[in-house]
Amino acid sequence: METNRLPRVSKLLRRIAQTAQLMVGLPDYNAYVTHRRQIHPGEPVMTYEEFFRERQTSRYGNDGAKIGRCC
Repeated sequence: METNRLPRVSKLLRRIAQTAQLMVGLPDYNAYVTHRRQIHPGEPVMTYEEFFRERQTSRYGNDGAKIGRCC
């Protein structure tokens, strides 16, 4: 019975980590790759670096302006 809990706990911890990353603005590259392969097979998949840059641009813009923050 104890061994049956391990996969469930592992899945729960992955979900918690994924949620925490999304809360602080880190996109989920693995979810993106899975989506692209399932929904858009045969189409190109961005590298992690391209994906990260695209998500940053989408969130903060690409005008090179400094983000107004106090810290």
